[in-house]
Amino acid sequence: MEITAEDNNLTINKLKTKVEVKDLHLHFGDKHVLKGIDLKIPEKSIVALIGPSGCGKSTLLRSMNRMHDLTPSAKIKGEVFLDGESIMGRKNDVTSVRKKIGMVFQRPNPFPKSILKNVAYGLEINNMAKNGQAKKIVEEALKDCYLWDEVGDNLNRSALDLSGGQQQRLCIARTIAVQPEVILMDEPCSALDPISTAKIEDLIMKLKEDFTIVIVTHNMQQAIRTADYTGFMFLGELIEFDKTENIFNNPQKELTKRYVEGNFG
Repeated sequence: MEITAEDNNLTINKLKTKVEVKDLHLHFGDKHVLKGIDLKIPEKSIVALIGPSGCGKSTLLRSMNRMHDLTPSAKIKGEVFLDGESIMGRKNDVTSVRKKIGMVFQRPNPFPKSILKNVAYGLEINNMAKNGQAKKIVEEALKDCYLWDEVGDNLNRSALDLSGGQQQRLCIARTIAVQPEVILMDEPCSALDPISTAKIEDLIMKLKEDFTIVIVTHNMQQAIRTADYTGFMFLGELIEFDKTENIFNNPQKELTKRYVEGNFG
């Protein structure tokens, strides 16, 4: 029996939705960058966003934790829900939103501080480091990110002394230390070598046990290796969203088929 797009959408809709994007439009000045995005992200899944450069992937990702509040020219309409509650609007505290929806950037961005202070930073600004628990939380986060055995003997060492792959895992540890519900990753491996990339991919798949993860990637093999679901974007629109195996093996849209076959992009 042939599985249709409608069948797959029914399957996805039966899963518990962690993040829902509803009719989201975003302009930078006169440029219409996101055009009516509708997307449901299942809880404790890995979702990859793929598509050619400039199609709106990173813009959509940053919309999910209100990063565009920092861009004066950005005008946004529509809704983003976390567990059914809107995160948009002035009544929602941005710091609180970003505590629940963490962000890992394309290039590692450790602070010019010690390893300990890097990971503990979010605990301090969110007033979570109570009763001397900060060091224990930092240790657990570093262990979860496969970094403790490499740095645990000298937490006072500068984070800037670490390798690129170690710095990216440190930034992920800093993100998960505050126990967000969702982790957004904007091409987290693009600046890394293959060995470091493999470690980050293993880490992403492990973190799915506790977090919902959305990853932007230009590496389609990375999406195949890690993601449960994949969304293909083109010119500010979400063309198709489905299980990853279906996007790459049985896409329903001709545009998706052409992209995953390498015929453009």
